[in-house]
Amino acid sequence: MNENQNRITQLFQVKYPIIQGGMIWHSGWRLASAVSNNGGLGLIGSASMYPDILRENIQKCKAATDKPFGVNIALLYPNLEEIINIILEEKVKIVFTSAGSPKAYTETLQKEGIKVAHVVSSTKFAMKCEDAGVDAIVAEGFEAGGHNGRDETTTFCLIPNVKQHISKPLIAAGGIALGSQMKAAMILGADGVQVGSRFAATVEASSHENWKNKLISLNEGDTHLTLKELAPVRMVKNKFFHDLEKLYDQGRDAEVLKETLGRARAKRGMFEGDLEEGELEIGQVSALIHEILPVEKVFENLLKEFRDASVMEL
Repeated sequence: MNENQNRITQLFQVKYPIIQGGMIWHSGWRLASAVSNNGGLGLIGSASMYPDILRENIQKCKAATDKPFGVNIALLYPNLEEIINIILEEKVKIVFTSAGSPKAYTETLQKEGIKVAHVVSSTKFAMKCEDAGVDAIVAEGFEAGGHNGRDETTTFCLIPNVKQHISKPLIAAGGIALGSQMKAAMILGADGVQVGSRFAATVEASSHENWKNKLISLNEGDTHLTLKELAPVRMVKNKFFHDLEKLYDQGRDAEVLKETLGRARAKRGMFEGDLEEGELEIGQVSALIHEILPVEKVFENLLKEFRDASVMEL
């Protein structure tokens, strides 16, 4: 990859326009600092952390890297005010927000000199981000793992459409685990990429080894977008998933679905390693991931694949 500065590397002061997704139960200080140390932008995933755990992760990340890193905030989670205060107190310089209005905290954070990116799943919401004055926009196709858009728009369709309607730096997410996919996203108009699933299968990810080993065994079609009545989420088709499907056969009662989902299903699956009863969130691109690698090797592969990906001249 050409190391000349583009809009994302300039904005975040990183070497490569590669952002690691702030995935719940994966993205602690070890993963974030390793990504930042290798030239990308590491993100701590606050959504699976109590406020005191978040503070500890921020402090450890500061000690582990002198490079820029950020925190991902899901705006639908509790303790939001406390999390924002910790970010301000710890002088975090970059925040990615998702699952809520971009107007909620963008101005508050920017007043403190923080760069703000917001994650969306549609062109309509990307335009609202532009109006809200965010510094960058992450457009995520429904290939992505975890919480997702309701419209099921793919990354290949979403990125060029968003590009036509915004002027802010654009980051592509969803279905990107190879350097060739990164190049494709940038040809379509993205200034950089956010990579989740590939970084989930790394030595430094904080998730359970059972889950990492399951992740690298997945095939095409092993994940599905479900729970649209609550909040759409892409997950592995395990026992828990099939239990949900049985409920759909009996009707689409949101309360029954919520009761079955219960609390801490994602923690049970991805952090504690229960592959049957846990919620296992991962993207479709997991079918292309076959090894648990150190972050350094992931970067080496991404950059080589990016450089080797040729585009035929017509």
